[in-house]
Amino acid sequence: MRFIVYLIAYPFLWCISMLPFRLLYLFSDFTYLIVYYLIGYRKKTVRENLALALPHLSTEERLAIEKKSFRHLCDMFLEMIKTMTISNKEISKRFVFTNMEVYKNLEAQEKSISMMLAHYASYEWVISMNAYVNFSAFAIYKKIANPYFDKLVRNIRSRFKANLITTKETIPVIINNNRNKELSIYGFASDQSPRISSAYHWQKFMGVEVPVHTGAEMLSKKYDMNVIFLKVQKVKRGYYQASFEVLSDNAKEVPNYEITDQFLKLVEQQILEAPEYYLWTHKRWKHKR
Repeated sequence: MRFIVYLIAYPFLWCISMLPFRLLYLFSDFTYLIVYYLIGYRKKTVRENLALALPHLSTEERLAIEKKSFRHLCDMFLEMIKTMTISNKEISKRFVFTNMEVYKNLEAQEKSISMMLAHYASYEWVISMNAYVNFSAFAIYKKIANPYFDKLVRNIRSRFKANLITTKETIPVIINNNRNKELSIYGFASDQSPRISSAYHWQKFMGVEVPVHTGAEMLSKKYDMNVIFLKVQKVKRGYYQASFEVLSDNAKEVPNYEITDQFLKLVEQQILEAPEYYLWTHKRWKHKR
C-alpha cells in the first residue's frame, strides 16, 4: 500500500518541481487556502503556541502572524518539492551565505563541526551549503514512515552532497568518522521538543520553561568539535540569506548547557524579528513547567 501511494504521488510531485517559480508560488497561494481555511491543519496548535510564546501581542496581531506563518509553510513545502529538480546555480542564487569566511576559519582548525540551527525560514535549502564546504556533510533528520518517500528525500539531498542520518544513526556515524579521522560537519535542528524521558536540561524558551535538546552540545564536547550557529533569514518570497556565528571553538571548556542556552537565545531573537517564519505547527511547548 505504501508503494502504491508513492507511485501515485511521485509523478505529481515531479510535475510540481518542474513548475517555474512564478507558477509554483501561485500554486502555493492556492494550497494555503486549502490548508488554512478548508483543512485547518494544526491551526489549534499554532494558535496555542503563539499565545504562549507571544503573549505581549494582541489577538489580532497574533492572528496576522498565524496566517502569514501558514503562507510561509506552504511556500517552504513546495520549495522542498522544487529541490527535486532545482539546479545548483538556481539554489545558490536563492539561498545566499553572507559570511562563509567564518565557517572556513573553523574548517582551517581541522576539527569537525556541529552546526546548530532552528526550524526557521528555509532549513530545507541549507543543503546548498555543501557547494562551499570541504568537510563531509551530515544532516540529522527524523525518518519518514513511508520507506519509499524516505528514500526519495535521501536521494534529493544526495544531489547536493548531503548525507542524511537519522537520530539513531547519529552517534555511530560520529564515532566511525572520528575513528577514521574523517572531518565532518553535522547539522542539528535543535529547537524542537525532546522526549520527556531524555530531557536532561530545562530552560526558558520564549518565556516558557521547557525541556531542550542537548545532544549537539554534548557530542561536541565528547568528540572535540567546534560549534557554530546558522541564522537564516527570509529576504523575500523564494529568497533567503544565512549567516554564521561561532558558539564555541573549545566546547570542552564551556560549562555544561551554556552552548545550548546561547543557541536558544539566538533562536528567540530570530523569532522576535519575524515570528511568521518559525515552524509553529510543532508542539514545541507540549512539556512545560
